Amino acid sequence: MNSVLFVCLGNICRSPLAEGIARERLRARHPRNIVDSAGTGDWHVGEPPCSNAIKIAAMHGIDISMLRARQVTQEDIERFSVLVGLDDSNIASLKAMGASNVLKLGDYGYGGKDVPDPYFFEGFEGFETVYEIIEVCVGNLLDELQLT
Repeated sequence: MNSVLFVCLGNICRSPLAEGIARERLRARHPRNIVDSAGTGDWHVGEPPCSNAIKIAAMHGIDISMLRARQVTQEDIERFSVLVGLDDSNIASLKAMGASNVLKLGDYGYGGKDVPDPYFFEGFEGFETVYEIIEVCVGNLLDELQLT
């Protein structure tokens, strides 16, 4: 069994979207795989994903409204077979915690770039753009890990 943890900064938009997309893709074929998400920061612990993340996921048939933000822990480093950072700062934080099993999501279809935070875009369009990036990259990552 494989386990994948998607990690962004606050765990309220990018990583919950990645988790939701991965869960949906794995639901039928590989339901035993563990997929989760967390943030490197603790600002939003216990909060649901932001309303725009919930909305864009729902527009694609994915419900992430039940997810709750949490901070990545040392136990996560040991528990998950793969930790997937959404940007270089997330990767640096994971490595500082001692993780060696770290991948960058942008390496799987976004030219190795950081998956941008949708809040840096104007309006809802940023969430649409970021969703599309994450969807492609998650699909490619799962293919590479031979989980699809």
